[in-house]
Amino acid sequence: MASVVGIDFGNLSSKIGVARARGIDIIVNEVSNRATPSLISFGQKQRAIGESAKTLETSNFRNTIGSLKRLVGRQLSDPEISEIEKKFINATLLDVNGSVGVQVNFKGEQRQFSAVQLVAMYLGKLKDTAAKELKQNVSDVVISVPSWFTEVQRRAVLDSAAVAGLNPLRLINDTTAIALGYGITKSDLPEPENPRHVVFVDIGHSNYTVAVVAFSKGQLTVKSTASDRHFGGRDLDYALLTHFAEEFKGKYKIDVLSSPKAIFRLSTQCERLKKVLSANAESTITIESIMNDIDASSKLSRDAFEGLIAPLLERVAAPLREALSEAGLTPEQIDTVELVGGTTRVPAIKARIGAVFPGKPLMTTLNADEAVARGATFACAMLSPVFRVREFAFHDVTSYPIQLQWERAAEDSPDEDTQLVVFPRNNTLPSTKLLTFARSAPFEIEAQYANPSALPGKINPWIGKLSAKNVTSDADGNPSTIKVKTRLNSNGVLSFEAVYAVEELPIEEEPSMDIDAPAPAEGEAPLPKKKKAVKKDIQFVAGYTGLDTSILNSLREVEAEMFSADKLVMDTEERKNALEEYVYDMRSKLEDRYAAYAQPAEKQTLLAALQQAEDWLYSEEGEDALKSAYVERIEAVHKLGDPISNRYKEAEERPRASSQLRETINGFLAYAQSEDEKYAHIEASEKQSVIERCATAAKWLDDQLARQAERPKNVDPALTSVEILSKRDDIYYFATPIFNKPKPKPKTETPPPPPPPSGTETPKGETGEAPKEPTNMDVD
Repeated sequence: MASVVGIDFGNLSSKIGVARARGIDIIVNEVSNRATPSLISFGQKQRAIGESAKTLETSNFRNTIGSLKRLVGRQLSDPEISEIEKKFINATLLDVNGSVGVQVNFKGEQRQFSAVQLVAMYLGKLKDTAAKELKQNVSDVVISVPSWFTEVQRRAVLDSAAVAGLNPLRLINDTTAIALGYGITKSDLPEPENPRHVVFVDIGHSNYTVAVVAFSKGQLTVKSTASDRHFGGRDLDYALLTHFAEEFKGKYKIDVLSSPKAIFRLSTQCERLKKVLSANAESTITIESIMNDIDASSKLSRDAFEGLIAPLLERVAAPLREALSEAGLTPEQIDTVELVGGTTRVPAIKARIGAVFPGKPLMTTLNADEAVARGATFACAMLSPVFRVREFAFHDVTSYPIQLQWERAAEDSPDEDTQLVVFPRNNTLPSTKLLTFARSAPFEIEAQYANPSALPGKINPWIGKLSAKNVTSDADGNPSTIKVKTRLNSNGVLSFEAVYAVEELPIEEEPSMDIDAPAPAEGEAPLPKKKKAVKKDIQFVAGYTGLDTSILNSLREVEAEMFSADKLVMDTEERKNALEEYVYDMRSKLEDRYAAYAQPAEKQTLLAALQQAEDWLYSEEGEDALKSAYVERIEAVHKLGDPISNRYKEAEERPRASSQLRETINGFLAYAQSEDEKYAHIEASEKQSVIERCATAAKWLDDQLARQAERPKNVDPALTSVEILSKRDDIYYFATPIFNKPKPKPKTETPPPPPPPSGTETPKGETGEAPKEPTNMDVD
């Protein structure tokens, strides 16, 4: 069965949803958390991703990278990277082949990785987490992205997924995923002519997005979206961080901002304080040994906190009003306001949202932290043939207007436009447009965003380019009519689909054979010949912002090599830990539960081997050995210890197995000797064969148990639980078919049909048989 997985790709952490027969589940990672930190840490032996990277964030901060969602598809020169993201990242950022990347010390050498590679590493981790939960390979996924992501960012995420070995069926906007999860479960949606308008407010770790969505029976339509890309929980935390850093500078004479480790410690406490102040009027903050062996503490009231974040609070209303304006609606026309994302729990932010929608309740019916993952998984299930999902259509929109532009051709008039907004803002996704040109020679078309100032940071507005080849005049020497088909797909990604020439050619008509047809009068023009439009495909080349196939293949190979190396390190560490655990566990049990089951010589030999293994483990050689060396050592001590542990296990399991065999024997004997009516049809000889088989097995068990009782505990057993259970299976599969034999059905005689009435004849067909009735025909 194919997998159905939705990924909420978050800046702080991500959630994974899987579809099951009973609905959508958010799965847990290796430490049973439902959210996996969006972090990668590069070490001396391997990469740590997710939870393991989180534990290294403080000690290995220079080689630990987060903010993956904010880096992908961006350039180092972008002020949103160099000025804003820089304060949240401790690793060294640099340019890697035209995009932002990171330089880290990995396995003792300096390595550079692009943001696409980093996101691929992280998606690979999420893929493995899902595969372990589903116990099968994971390929098809739906990944969520912010609605404000541009073409280059969306293609970068798709490239990352490809490097990770994933097949993204769709990129879905965060708010659209939330709306889908909300609407698909509603059974009371109105008719299309009177839709229900819902505003979704999603404020997460680093991002604030609003969507106005119209719901009706079986569908949703996104009317508009708006966002504040630099408003989220981390910005509130940073306001607290700078406040306490300034306070501690005067109070304790320490500069917290000069020490990354001190920043980590203080940031953790600031995030906790923010959550506590959401439910309490005042709280304290304490950080032991924040730096220079100084313990720092302070307290803050909710009012003071709101004062610190006042500039942020003033920005809450703007995206809400923008989204309403784009949708052409007033607050009074909104039916419901749904809050999603952890930062919407802050009372001051709730109050500012409520002020835009007076009298409207702010609802929290959705899981604030998991709504995006659930919606993405629903979308994946709808695209997968594995699940039958309730019919529900969702129509998304593009956030930025896209225009095409071209050079003026010789045949164009001077006042003719050379650019056109083909996909305006809030254009429905997916969408296809057909453009018509008059051309006599090869030409080019470029696609770019029509309003570059609205894009994040300084993202290049360029989207793609088409070069049409082999374009000539038509048969009459006039410019050819050229059609260009362009598409904005469900991922929000533009592509040039086709280029073709359309020529009107006359239809060859057969000469008329009607001798009575009048000839055209003198001077009368002949009727125009019929024509038909003929399409001729034109070769074209298109280029986009995504990576070349050859580069993707190269990155995929690099990632596969690193993945295999990481797995080898983990497997080696697992074998090392297994050897260490066996040494301590076996030594303890030899003095306890295994004491009676080991011969003195066996015990001394095993103890010596365990000591030797322990000494080797903590030697320079054993500290960093190959996997095969650990496997060899653990097999050697198991060879000595397994006979002892097996005797103990047999002593524990033998009574249970004996009890099961006796229970089976007694059960079938009861059936064979029963006078119950339901066994009356069983032949006496068959019952007797069961009785004899059971008696033989009972005697065998008694004899073998008597033999075993004569043997000391510290020698190998004469009777094993496997032998006993095998005997039980022998009786079960012999007797069960006998007692499951169904009763024979009673014989019944069919009475002959009554004779026909006197004086009548049975009608017959030509063959002498009675005619058959006609089959009913469904005329509808």
